[in-house]
Amino acid sequence: MPDIAYAALVLAEHRLERDPLGELPPELRPADEAEAYAIQDELHRQLTARGLGEVAGHKIGCTTPVMQAYLKIEHPCAGGVFEQTVHRSPAVVPHDKFVRVGVECEIVVRLGRDLPPRLEPYSRAEVADAVVACMAGMEIVDARYVDYSKLDTPTLIADDFFDAGCVLGPEVGAWREFDLGDLTGVTTINGAEVGRGRGADVMGHPLEALAWLASQRAQRGHGLRAGEFVFTGSVVATKWLEPGDHVVMDIERLGRVEATFPG
Repeated sequence: MPDIAYAALVLAEHRLERDPLGELPPELRPADEAEAYAIQDELHRQLTARGLGEVAGHKIGCTTPVMQAYLKIEHPCAGGVFEQTVHRSPAVVPHDKFVRVGVECEIVVRLGRDLPPRLEPYSRAEVADAVVACMAGMEIVDARYVDYSKLDTPTLIADDFFDAGCVLGPEVGAWREFDLGDLTGVTTINGAEVGRGRGADVMGHPLEALAWLASQRAQRGHGLRAGEFVFTGSVVATKWLEPGDHVVMDIERLGRVEATFPG
């Protein structure tokens, strides 16, 4: 077992200093996902103490075939999103706050009640009943590594799986009037479409991703809390940005979210 606190400290320092991480020293590297999430939990505590605020929401990575192929990882991975990194659309987010900034187009849900820890997995119907609103969301990711393709999956999980913040669109309370799996999301950069996908690409349905997260956290003794939001997974492969790029993401029935990344 690595020194959890020290491994988290190393990751925190690299993130806050925007110092690209080559790899964790062998003695600090998580051997499996259980150790990875233990480091992630400690990293959250340290980053909160150092000014990023509480964890306001969650992200799920690698929930779609396009992202699994892109990252060569065949299963979902979870991370946290901190209060001080949450923006409202339209947003202005300086490009130089990141090592290599990218964006992902996602269906986001907000919880209206807790999904507490328990032994049995959560079903899609149970988590759907807890969702009070949905919205279009832009996850901001940062490839804060010398070469992320050479890092092992547990290390990426320990470091919140690329998460660096988000931009949230307006909430839609009447989301039960349509099927989230049928919705198409489109990413546009500087007026040109660069990708599109469907809600059903996310583990068959975005609420299946939410059920996976609730179950995964419950098995680790953690719940999901009322008021938190969850990014269910990108329907478009990550798009890396240049200084000055203007990004618009449209998800039918849920609206649009936009941000400019000045240099």
